[in-house]
Amino acid sequence: MVAKLRDAVYGVAVGDALGSPVQFQDRGTYPQVKEMMYCDCFGKEAGTWTDDTSMTLALCDSIREKGRVDVEDIMDKFSSWLSAGRYTQDGRAFDIGNTCYAAVKRGKGLDDFYSNGNGSLMRIVPLAFVESADDGVIDAVSSLTHAHAISCEACRIYIHIARDLLAGKPVKDAVNGNVREVSKTFAPLASIGSRTRDSIRSSGFVVDTLEAALWCLLTTDSFRAAVEAAVNLGEDTDTVGAVTGGLAGILYGYDAIPASWISALRKKEMLEACLF
Repeated sequence: MVAKLRDAVYGVAVGDALGSPVQFQDRGTYPQVKEMMYCDCFGKEAGTWTDDTSMTLALCDSIREKGRVDVEDIMDKFSSWLSAGRYTQDGRAFDIGNTCYAAVKRGKGLDDFYSNGNGSLMRIVPLAFVESADDGVIDAVSSLTHAHAISCEACRIYIHIARDLLAGKPVKDAVNGNVREVSKTFAPLASIGSRTRDSIRSSGFVVDTLEAALWCLLTTDSFRAAVEAAVNLGEDTDTVGAVTGGLAGILYGYDAIPASWISALRKKEMLEACLF
C-alpha cells in the first residue's frame, strides 16, 4: 500500500504546485496551465506546493510515527507546521486558509456553516490507506479544523471513493456507488459527470471543490488531463488541483504523472520521508 499512498501524495503535491500560481484568478482570464510555473502571488519558484500538501504530509507523518490515527498528535503536527514551518519547503507556512489558521491556533475545529472551506478535504486522502479509519475517524480528523457536518460528509465521500479506486473499481462506479445515499447538499454529485464545464464552480467552498474534482476525474482519461482540467477552472486552483490529484494519483499511478511535473516538484525527499 505504500506505493499507492505515494501515488496519492505525489498527486496531491503536483496538483497543488501546478495550481498555486494561478489561484484567485477567474476562469478564462489566464493562459492555460500545462507546466509548473513561478508563483508570482507568493514569490515562490516553480514546483512549490502550499498548505494543502504540508497538511497532508503532517497527517501522513503522524500516522507513520504512531502507527494509527492519533488526533492529538495530528493537531500537534499541524501546530508545528503553522508556527515553525515544518513540512514546508522554505521553513515558513504560507497560503493558509482562515479556518485552518483559527482552528490550529485555538486547538479546536470550527463548526459554523461559514467554516466549510476545503481545508480538511485537501489533506484527507491518507486516511484512505488506514483500514481502521471508519467514518467516525474521518469525521474526527476533518473536525480538527473543519467540524461542520458538510465538511465531514465531503471528507467521507472522498475517502470512500478513494478506497473504491484502490480496490480497482472504474472511476464511474467508484463515484456513483458513493453518492447514492448522501445529504441533499451533495445530491448533485449523482449527475456530476454529465454536467458542462460552465456549470462547475471551483471556489473554496468544500461542496464546490469536491464537485469540481470529481467532474475533472469523470470527464478525462489521464492524470495530466484531469489535473490540467482542475487547475484551469480558476478560483481555488491549488486545492481543486490537489483534491483532483489525490484521486488521479490513485487511479493512474505515479508513472502517469508527467515527468516534467515531477522533475520540477520541490523537496520530493520530504514527501518520501512521510510515507507509511
